Amino acid sequence: NNWAKGHYTEGAELIDSVLDVVRKEAESCDCLQGFQITHSLGGGTGSGMGTLLISKIREEYPDRIMCTYSVCPSPKVSDTVVEPYNATLSVHQLVENADEVMCLDNEALYDICFRTLKLTTPTYGDLNHLVCAAMSGITTCLRFPGQLNSDLRKLAVNLIPFPRLHFFMIGFAPLTSRGSQQYRALTVPELTQQQFDAKNMMCAADPRHGRYLTAACMFRGRMSTKEVDEQMLNVQNK
Repeated sequence: NNWAKGHYTEGAELIDSVLDVVRKEAESCDCLQGFQITHSLGGGTGSGMGTLLISKIREEYPDRIMCTYSVCPSPKVSDTVVEPYNATLSVHQLVENADEVMCLDNEALYDICFRTLKLTTPTYGDLNHLVCAAMSGITTCLRFPGQLNSDLRKLAVNLIPFPRLHFFMIGFAPLTSRGSQQYRALTVPELTQQQFDAKNMMCAADPRHGRYLTAACMFRGRMSTKEVDEQMLNVQNK
């Protein structure tokens, strides 16, 4: 659980073999859009070696988008004494070398599992499933045709007001417990209300106590663009 070991000593010994694998994957791409990295900022490997990998990839592919899904330490759920140090050292690296950082934390994910999905004993698999759903939603524009398609670069261009402020919160909808799915009407207003709800945020920060500088909403499925536009105007005028 030591950031310096992951970044400078033990991680540095492994980084070349990791970069070889990255190169092979990159070479097999037709049109490489960017990189998505999932890591945690609390331990030593994800924070120390994860940020080392990000900086090395940035050196080698400076014009590709670097998007990270970073599990930040949460105030309540903690398993390491040195989490604050690891996270602080990592955030400095992410400010410099990442283009988009999606902030996640275990406390918020546990809350979603308990409150919304009504799971009594959530496992890491359940938490990972939530993160997967969000990742899938963000990259869905790259993988499927759509009316207003965006990609990782367009997302960055439209969401980042100042270069160093590229830390995003994720709100996901619909989230319903397994038993009540058939009773839930999935209309555009309902989905919009849910995704801006504090209970659906994947990091434990309450959006009601702050201001949105920018926001991006991605909708999947059959719906009219007009209806989506109306809801977006409603959100802006609130």
